[in-house]
Amino acid sequence: MSVKEYMELPYNIVFRHVKDESGKYYFATVRELDGCMSDGETLEEAHINIKEAMEGWIETRIEAGLPVPVPLDTGNYSGKFVVRLPKTLHRRLAVEAEKEGVSLNQYTLYKLSM
Repeated sequence: MSVKEYMELPYNIVFRHVKDESGKYYFATVRELDGCMSDGETLEEAHINIKEAMEGWIETRIEAGLPVPVPLDTGNYSGKFVVRLPKTLHRRLAVEAEKEGVSLNQYTLYKLSM
């Protein structure tokens, strides 16, 4: 498979909001690609950076003749589910997503992956 073909697979990317001595940022890892990680000041920047890191990680493995893991089996999950929540929580999440400059869905995914 080519790098492009691997990049089209549904890898599991995990984002974590970090606050430490170096500041606040988002840290991203790929569950299936050991050691593949990146970060960004915003969630969007972290997403762009992890995609670039994935391309480099996969390309390096292919060039070295090493196997590239495929995504973990997602089974029969559609990736969609409905959750009812209190209006106050809905509002708070919407405000936080707007502050980060991302959609409510993207922000909720980030919060769930922590």
